[in-house]
Amino acid sequence: MERRNFIKNAASGLAWVGLSGAVASATAKTPVVQKVSNKAKFTLKYAPTLGMFNENAGKDPIDNLKFIADQGFRAAYDLGLIDRSPADQEKIANEARRLGLELGQFSLKTWGIKFVENKQEDAIKERMLAGLEVQKRTGINKGLIVLGNLDPKLHPELQTATVIENLRRCCDIVGEHGLELVMEPLNPLVNHPGIFLSRTTQAKMICVAVNHPSCKMVNDLYHQQITEGNLIHNIEKCWDYIGSFHIGDNPGRFEPTTGEINYKYIFKYLRDKKYDEVLSCEHGKSKPGKEGELAVVQAYREVDPE
Repeated sequence: MERRNFIKNAASGLAWVGLSGAVASATAKTPVVQKVSNKAKFTLKYAPTLGMFNENAGKDPIDNLKFIADQGFRAAYDLGLIDRSPADQEKIANEARRLGLELGQFSLKTWGIKFVENKQEDAIKERMLAGLEVQKRTGINKGLIVLGNLDPKLHPELQTATVIENLRRCCDIVGEHGLELVMEPLNPLVNHPGIFLSRTTQAKMICVAVNHPSCKMVNDLYHQQITEGNLIHNIEKCWDYIGSFHIGDNPGRFEPTTGEINYKYIFKYLRDKKYDEVLSCEHGKSKPGKEGELAVVQAYREVDPE
């Protein structure tokens, strides 16, 4: 029997019987990652965050990378990478390369910049230059930005025009270095009331207006299921401007299979389009402890295209 099919057929029993027992019996001298090995590689580049498997792998980011690779994932990401020391950034990037993991986007931490307002040049320059330093140390060529909240005292069209001008400033700084900026629409109904950027269609309009190859968007499927729905249709309409996807089910923002989003269909759609970029696992865990972490791995086995 083909190894991939064997693992998919036997994964449930392994996760709840064999794997949990193996984790419990691991000694301090034996890395846990060797006791819960699930080597068959996933079809798409799902990228767990460093810290998603702390119960099984411990809190050290290097051990997390080893665990992630040992479960068959092909990518990982750390949104907070910019806050780590330069030495730790390089260490994480080097270990990821050694393990064959592609590192996804990092955050440029732009929440403090009011993109809807003028006179943001200094703040923009500081954040963009910090992002270029991370790119230089790690080789990661995607940086996540958020645009902040609406200003109720300014007309919406004026705010949009100012956002476009500020994004052009960002692209002028990072563009020649090949750093792609992916701005994230967020949902205003559950998590981010008052947010300026909430829809993929709105993000596409801004990308078209900025008119720079470094200006792209994130399609966070959890946020967009809440804000606009019609996920496949909107992916298709915005395809040329989507620089990254975030994964999370709704309601709850947990792993795929726990909510209403048909991730098996979405992932098949992406595979059929030969999508080969990182898909950031931007979600929590529906169950606690080590078993809950292994359930996340099993969830991705269930929705990974054949």
